[in-house]
Amino acid sequence: MPTLLLTHPACLAHDTGDYHPECADRLKAILVALEEEEFMTLHREQAPQATMDHLLRAHSMGHIDYIRRNMPRPGEQAHLDPDTVISEGSWNAALHAAGAVVAAVDAVATGQCRNAFCAVRPPGHHAEPKNAMGFCLFNNVAIGALHAQAEHGLKRVAVIDIDVHHGNGTQEIFFNNPDLFYASTHQSEAYPGTGFRHETGCADNILNAPLPAGSGSEPWRHVVTTAILPRLRAFKPDLIMMSTGFDAHGSDPLAHMRLTTNDYYWVTEQLCDMARELCEHRVVSVLEGGYDLRALAMSSAAHVRALMGF
Repeated sequence: MPTLLLTHPACLAHDTGDYHPECADRLKAILVALEEEEFMTLHREQAPQATMDHLLRAHSMGHIDYIRRNMPRPGEQAHLDPDTVISEGSWNAALHAAGAVVAAVDAVATGQCRNAFCAVRPPGHHAEPKNAMGFCLFNNVAIGALHAQAEHGLKRVAVIDIDVHHGNGTQEIFFNNPDLFYASTHQSEAYPGTGFRHETGCADNILNAPLPAGSGSEPWRHVVTTAILPRLRAFKPDLIMMSTGFDAHGSDPLAHMRLTTNDYYWVTEQLCDMARELCEHRVVSVLEGGYDLRALAMSSAAHVRALMGF
């Protein structure tokens, strides 16, 4: 079965203005990298829009209405918070970003593909049930996880977050649901200031593994191997999802970790191996951060290369 790549041109129309790190060039760089000959066997589809029912599984109606009401006029931008900028195209982009993850879950759950990568923006893991923040409007990966439970009977869903920033929104949405597992490696004391080890969820279903600034491959791989993978195996998920941020790369300007491109290949292999053992290969990966364009392109390519190997 092929690896599925889901994206949509609408995601390029989310205009955050000049000099904003979360810009359309990020997605362009990834898509150019995935046009290389080695990726020609990817199954490519345009992402549909998420429906209101999909969004309401993770967010309040008040939150959804607030974002929709605040869409600016053509050619203008608006700030939902100091970091989170929207434009006329942001509503449509956000619906397609969340819809990509729903469609990826559908494809993996029904056996149309073995795994999937959602190359979309805006990202999602900071979006809380009632708040947009940290460049994120809707929590794409949480929407997908809740869809898997509601529509496909995949009762136990795990999200492994490798972004350099803690996914506070995903943690909040998962915190009181014992059938959802969230594990995060992230730079300690970085934005948004959450993700402490004592935050463990209602049923020990939250695992935070913060690492100090400057940490590189060896301590990061050690945490994945000795903390995250054993807990993931014990959870016995029916689906593994990845919040795949590439901003822990040593070249990234927004944080101070020192991962390499090979680390992203390695962790993808580890999680695909786990999915083969536990949940019939089912993996859905969702783009989060990554702001050095060259490192982002190379790391995304390595990630997809590893997905295709399974």
